[in-house]
Amino acid sequence: MHILAIVGSPRIDGNTNYLVDEALNEATKLGAATEKIIVSQYRLGPCLAHINCGELDSCAQQDDGSRILEKFCEADGVILATPVYYYDVSAWMKIFIDRNYFLFRHRKKCRAKAVGIIVVAGSVGIEDAVNTMNRFVNSSSFINIASDKRFIVTGYASDPGDVKGNPQLLRETREMGRQLVMSLKK
Repeated sequence: MHILAIVGSPRIDGNTNYLVDEALNEATKLGAATEKIIVSQYRLGPCLAHINCGELDSCAQQDDGSRILEKFCEADGVILATPVYYYDVSAWMKIFIDRNYFLFRHRKKCRAKAVGIIVVAGSVGIEDAVNTMNRFVNSSSFINIASDKRFIVTGYASDPGDVKGNPQLLRETREMGRQLVMSLKK
């Protein structure tokens, strides 16, 4: 069982990355193999809306996008995590979401049977970011995840490290890691 986290925060020591690590650590304790992709650490450009995308054997962009999407499709479970930037998902998460258009145009199915969503905001925008992530999961015909296999954790944190002082948020995040694994074992 393999769980892949796609992280839309460029802050390696930030709150979003910390929560993802907490969820992945719990999943690992239960026997899952885990991997984390921090989108900003890869060479990944935005979708260029090629007219003939569906006819191409691979994405016309020569970056890390194809490799990231391949890992995304092969994962049994996925965590999608983003900080809120200007009332919605970060630009890094949006680039990842948009690059999935290649999969859509090629009707490529992903194996994921469970998803975790982590959203961290300084003050506002959690609801919009969660809605964006849910719309991505719902409208993507290549992902088929039942609502009882979708786990959402949200919280507020302004400064790096703030989430470490929020025991309830940490518990919820660890529980999400456990729920992902348990739902995949069923």
